[in-house]
Amino acid sequence: MKLRIGMVLMLFIVLPLVTPAQETALQAQLRGEGDRVSESCTFSFKAIPGCAYTLFTDHPLHVAAGSMPPPNGFGLGAAFVWNKNTQNWRWSWDVDAVGSNNAAWRVGAYMRLVHNPHPKQSPIVVILPGQPGSGTEASPSTAIFTHPYTVYDLYAQSISLNELNYFGLGNDTLPAAKSVFGMSETIVAGMVTKPIYEWARIKALHLSLLGEVNGRWVGIRPEVGQSVPSIGTLYNDATAPGLDNQPGFLQIGEGVRIKPTLGHFELNYIGKFQQFVAPSDSHNSFLRWTIDLDHTYNLYQRVSSSEPLPVGPDSCAPSGDPCPPISYTRNLTGSIGVRLLLSESISSATSVVPFYFQPTLGGQDLNNNTAFGSYDDYRFRAPNLLLVQETFEHSVWGPLGAKFEVDEGQVAVARSDFGFDNFKHSFAAGITLRAGAFPMVSLLFAWGGPEGHHTIFNMNTSLLGGAIRPTLD
Repeated sequence: MKLRIGMVLMLFIVLPLVTPAQETALQAQLRGEGDRVSESCTFSFKAIPGCAYTLFTDHPLHVAAGSMPPPNGFGLGAAFVWNKNTQNWRWSWDVDAVGSNNAAWRVGAYMRLVHNPHPKQSPIVVILPGQPGSGTEASPSTAIFTHPYTVYDLYAQSISLNELNYFGLGNDTLPAAKSVFGMSETIVAGMVTKPIYEWARIKALHLSLLGEVNGRWVGIRPEVGQSVPSIGTLYNDATAPGLDNQPGFLQIGEGVRIKPTLGHFELNYIGKFQQFVAPSDSHNSFLRWTIDLDHTYNLYQRVSSSEPLPVGPDSCAPSGDPCPPISYTRNLTGSIGVRLLLSESISSATSVVPFYFQPTLGGQDLNNNTAFGSYDDYRFRAPNLLLVQETFEHSVWGPLGAKFEVDEGQVAVARSDFGFDNFKHSFAAGITLRAGAFPMVSLLFAWGGPEGHHTIFNMNTSLLGGAIRPTLD
């Protein structure tokens, strides 16, 4: 008889000792999770993968893990996720906290509300040109889409990072100009995504309107005891705008997104306009617009290999059931992607764009996005950014895949500084892991820039819970 060790591994789960008739919904889910952990985690070498998958993805409590903004380590902690469905609403909550090996931390509470005014309404059936291999139960000339609904996201998040790089502003800074600083940021507010599916002529576009209102409070602090100088040693408020004073910001944004699927092609186009307003210091107020055009061609099927669903504990098992198991299918998946990202900032003659809100290229950015991996993290920083990114990903075996990436682009202090003669280039190749409710984990080796090479490990934050997380810049 095998000895069960699941409850030892899940010490943070406390199951109330009540009879089934007395159980609340939460108590029932905790008891069910305890049973699943006990079943998955045994004294057996073969049980290790299944045990780990259960501990990291089950409901309502699970181990929280994800990469912190580089080079602040890997975050590990705990998360509580909860789902509830009513007649017209689907609710999900996520509260999590993680800390890293260099004392960086993040804590947050997130709530998602999905409005479903017609819970019993049948799906939309759209007649399309022949699409063999669509993966649906419909005929090759029919595609089935469920009704899109309005989604509201509310959140409060605080993060503290102990080591971030600053090289100055612009596309021509030098590696020797490297300095470090610490940063904390608290964000409180929310977002709304409103699908516009009522207009018959644009159903196929999957058009949505986007809106956001955020309160942002940033604190910049010097970092001493590092191998490179603290930011205040090399820079001042003129060369690092916003270094001396970080006022509170009201950040408002509006946008539009279209996500059409055309056979094997998937498009994800986003256009946003944001206003960063510092009520107590107009010198730091500015505007920003962003265009993000993402194109994916799926080699074998219309279902995207680069965006599997569900991803993360909040995106699966809304009833509290376990997430889908890891699949070791030998079915081929693969995709080719091309992304164009253009972001420009607008400020008056008497205002500046604080350096901590400026986008970066190099390694990974504050939101763990990889671009120009052969360079140091945050290597190039400016108010304006242009990036062209080409990717190829293909399955190798089961959840393991191979990825190749090419990055081209630049940052610019002034919009007039953009030019193809100033483009920088970088290449990256490595392995990826995508499995069931497990997020993408990637290990990439990057090269191609004149400053050497760089190895990047990244696990996205889906395991902290599936609720949307605000960007840090």
